[in-house]
Amino acid sequence: MKSALFVLSFLFSTLTLLAQTASTGLRGTVKNAKGDPLPYAAIIVKGTPTGTISNDEGRFEIALAPGKYNIVFQYLGFQTIQKPVEIETGFTTLDVTLEEQALRLAEVQTKAGNEDPAYTIMRRAIAKSRYHQLQVLRFKARVYTKSSVTVLDIPKLAEMAFKKQLKEAERDANFKVGVPILNETVAEVAFSMPNTYRQKIIANRNSSGDFLSPSRFYNASFYNPEIGGTVSPLSPKAFAYYKFEYKGTFREPGPNGEPIEISKIQVIPRQFGEGVFRGTIYILENSWAIHSLQLETVTNIGITIGVNHICSPVQGVWMPANQRYTGSGSYLGVRASGYYVRNLTFSEFVVNPAFAADIEVADEKKGAPATTLSKKDIKGSQLEDVVKKQKEFSTKNLRQLVKEYEKQEKEARKKRKEDVTVVRDDSLVVDSLARKRTNVFWDSLRSVPLTTNEAKSYKKADSLGLVREIKAPGTDTTRSDSTTRRRNRNKFSAGQLLFDYTWRPSKFTTLQYGGPLSRIEYNTVEGYAVESSLTLRYRPKVDSISRFMQIPLSEWTVGGNLRYQFGRKQFVGYGQAGYQHKSTRINVSGGRYLYQFNPDNPISPALNTFTTLLFEQNLAKLYQKDYLNVTFSAAPFENRLSFVGSLEYAQRSELANFKENIKPWFNWKNREFTSNRPDNAEVETTTFPIHNALVLNLTASAKLGTTEYIIRNGRRIARRDNDAPQLTLNYRKGMADLDYDFAQATISHSFETGIRSRLNYQLSAGTFLNDRKLYLPDFKHFAGNEFFFQQGDVVSTYRLLPYYQYSTGKRFFEGHVLAEFRKFFVTQLTLMRLIGLKENLFVHYLYTPASRNYTEVGYGLDGLIPQVLPFFRVEVISQWQDAKYQGLGFRIGTTLKFGR
Repeated sequence: MKSALFVLSFLFSTLTLLAQTASTGLRGTVKNAKGDPLPYAAIIVKGTPTGTISNDEGRFEIALAPGKYNIVFQYLGFQTIQKPVEIETGFTTLDVTLEEQALRLAEVQTKAGNEDPAYTIMRRAIAKSRYHQLQVLRFKARVYTKSSVTVLDIPKLAEMAFKKQLKEAERDANFKVGVPILNETVAEVAFSMPNTYRQKIIANRNSSGDFLSPSRFYNASFYNPEIGGTVSPLSPKAFAYYKFEYKGTFREPGPNGEPIEISKIQVIPRQFGEGVFRGTIYILENSWAIHSLQLETVTNIGITIGVNHICSPVQGVWMPANQRYTGSGSYLGVRASGYYVRNLTFSEFVVNPAFAADIEVADEKKGAPATTLSKKDIKGSQLEDVVKKQKEFSTKNLRQLVKEYEKQEKEARKKRKEDVTVVRDDSLVVDSLARKRTNVFWDSLRSVPLTTNEAKSYKKADSLGLVREIKAPGTDTTRSDSTTRRRNRNKFSAGQLLFDYTWRPSKFTTLQYGGPLSRIEYNTVEGYAVESSLTLRYRPKVDSISRFMQIPLSEWTVGGNLRYQFGRKQFVGYGQAGYQHKSTRINVSGGRYLYQFNPDNPISPALNTFTTLLFEQNLAKLYQKDYLNVTFSAAPFENRLSFVGSLEYAQRSELANFKENIKPWFNWKNREFTSNRPDNAEVETTTFPIHNALVLNLTASAKLGTTEYIIRNGRRIARRDNDAPQLTLNYRKGMADLDYDFAQATISHSFETGIRSRLNYQLSAGTFLNDRKLYLPDFKHFAGNEFFFQQGDVVSTYRLLPYYQYSTGKRFFEGHVLAEFRKFFVTQLTLMRLIGLKENLFVHYLYTPASRNYTEVGYGLDGLIPQVLPFFRVEVISQWQDAKYQGLGFRIGTTLKFGR
């Protein structure tokens, strides 16, 4: 759920320990005039960093020391009120009723063609959005977060098929349809400009198990151009995706007691669907900051996501201290709903001195400011100096000023020898007691009271935890039955030899076994074949982030595979050993095994088994290698470059079908099993003698342009959404009984062309510099497909190309282009976009001396069966050679990354 703003949740968490137990404070209920509770209303203790949110039942609770306070109550669409209260002993009760907000309309000219006043408000807010982001130099905060997910319905078929597992889940993990699964987190969060985030989880509790779920995305802001992959209404490109309507203005007391004006703006997407919001945003007049918002969007699988933010002033900067996210919908027939709330309290807040002075921004479309700056006036100028001289700027000048400031800051960071390619530096620390906090501890920290159902869910989870505790005989310690299950798991039984199984002999050691019944295959060379594997992994070095994400710093592996071929009545297999430290790995393997002529495996063994047994199509073509291989891979220069090198010595043998006249399960008319010798248009025969091959293979890959990185607990990771093209160079040399040199260059690129729209391309060219002696395994092969089900990378895989017909031992050029559209043909209809359909067009081209300019042009529709099987796609493809039409084909595929 890549775009799901719900994911933005599991981030934040913190509410400092006010005391070991909160003995005094304020509690109550927030309702409307009809007496209905107002869920998730903001309650702020004026003049302090303390605040909270009411729960789903409208109840709230704040721990406060004895004294006099002014309490501010806020709720979207209702008038903000302030109530004085005095805390003495115990908890004081204060119930409030909020009245609906009365809006007044600004004086608007009504003549034809007059622009809605929302546009001038939004132009100013958009121009000043980056300014508001840069106002925060650093802060420390304490955050309390609570999420609740409830599975509302499961398909009857799944309920019957997994009846036993559902019973076990209810017994062991407190999971049940209709019962909320809760997660609460308390954390200490710190931010410092430009990109450093520190988070310490001090408490975590879950009603359905003992796990943590904090998120790295805890600084998401609607001042960003995108949030969760969805275009913000304050994005510089917002007018291309939204229309805005002015709904009125209201007044409420400001932080210094003076009234402030807030405008209500309706956000209307030009085409609603994935990647855009709809709803309401409230903008503060004159400062043009976000006061609050209530928006919703949908994900690519049809889940509706709601977002509510209420901002509060902190030293003049309006910050989203109270946030709520909701999600509802169904996926694969499972219907669920959930919410996530976040309450943030600042303990330290420092405003960036360069942005301390508030400035006016004029909409030049309504009237230019008294003075307009030129590029020459802005270039090289200090922002503080310019602001002192001029208080009002045009939207254009303000954007230029902010860009100049960011440019200067980047240069200053370079001079300080800071790495400007790092766009985010995260640190996550989990307190050792985080999952062991008592109910008393939680009651002292919880700023959003539990609802009745949530309290029942925790009560059942706690009782299950007591039942699971087992007194260890002869000692005063206890252990859970999960520990017992782990110990029992390491015990050996004969049944474990048939299926996959994993033993954990020690804390750092894992023994993984692949049973023969887990991998049964069939092809016309081996007949039926079964395979078993055994791999021992040792991970001696672990850091804190590795423990949390299960990623080792280093790893030793040793193991092997044993395969029995029933048709050939013999065993084959290989052994391997490897060592990895961070991104550097060396691996040694050797033995006797069968491989496809195309080393990229254009058809998987499982799919070939399916096509051979059911459709009388033996598509995989195999040969045998007795080999020894050494492979080394590394990512030097801080992962800016990746390198893979291998040296292999092998005796290679041609194989035939294990017998003649193999009988299929189903005898299809006009079909019969073919020879294991592929057909090729470039040579008369692809047969080859038994020969020895020494092959050196070198590959280097790098991004063209600056690669940006994210640091997580000291680990440097290249950003996956880096839009820079990637260049890959490959050199291969054949020796021993071979004599050839092959070189190839590939450039690939993927970049956004709009909301949920991308253009992907891959271009490759290569040649055999020397082709004195080589055989079919040494040819350049291409990612073809001969079955109606499409596997592999959707960008670089041909849909109708035979696997080996145009494999070449000479030279080649191939090009692939795939354009993905959020709105194209059938998706012009809003309903089609809302159910998750996506269209794409693609072109695949191949030149070899024999291919006659082979070309495929196709159309694809993703989300073939919306809501049920949303990851399937259907394609129609036309086939051409030398610009002459050859035929039409259809393919069923998947958007999942199988085999890619």
